[in-house]
Amino acid sequence: MSRSSAYSGRRELNESPKRRFDDVNRQRTDNPQRRNSLWFSFQLLFRILFAVWFRYRARGVENVPKAGGALLVINHQSFLDPFLVGLPLERPVCYLARENLFRVPVVGWVLRHAYVIPVSRESPSSSSIRSAVRRLRDGYLVGVFPEGTRTRDGSVAEFHPGFLALVRRGNVPVLPVGIAGGWQAMPRGSRWVRRSKIRVVFGRSPGLQLHNKPTGRERQDELVVQTRRQVSECHEQAEHWRLESPKR
Repeated sequence: MSRSSAYSGRRELNESPKRRFDDVNRQRTDNPQRRNSLWFSFQLLFRILFAVWFRYRARGVENVPKAGGALLVINHQSFLDPFLVGLPLERPVCYLARENLFRVPVVGWVLRHAYVIPVSRESPSSSSIRSAVRRLRDGYLVGVFPEGTRTRDGSVAEFHPGFLALVRRGNVPVLPVGIAGGWQAMPRGSRWVRRSKIRVVFGRSPGLQLHNKPTGRERQDELVVQTRRQVSECHEQAEHWRLESPKR
């Protein structure tokens, strides 16, 4: 092997994981309105499993645009959340996931082939934000969990303002999404998925489109509070629906 070939091999091995994952994502996401075979297969399987195990239902799907980019802002109940939100949609959803998940066997392979963008929770990199903005501008749905971590008690925690960068730079509609029952099915620390009725509500866009940068900290805080309120309302609707007695 030549010296240049050996150097090239070492450089490939030492290449940033985020860069490698982003390259894979660019190859896999060539049509924002069409699900790839992996996404479609998992969707068919989970639709059956979740309908039986969780009595899964969703409403408000008509609020999700059939074309064009949009940011889905979701409360974070469990590891099941990405599946619960993507299940009723006819379009794929790009999520941001912690970089260390890509190193988990099998899980990492699935993430690399399912539109997922790696991001460091401690210090989100500009490259990850650029990747997410590029997806939005290219017409994809992107899902984010502004709480930053799963709920500890089923309620909607405070939001971190990082998602506003995607709203501002992507210049796309923001759709609140509320999940109820996911925490009961798989709370923090649980190794097993429990039977629990799960409901998901897709809200209407509150018109949170930032054509310019937020002016000052107060304006930013106002936008974060407004978005959290919209998501909380969807969560409350989903929780109320979940607790309803079945109609006879």
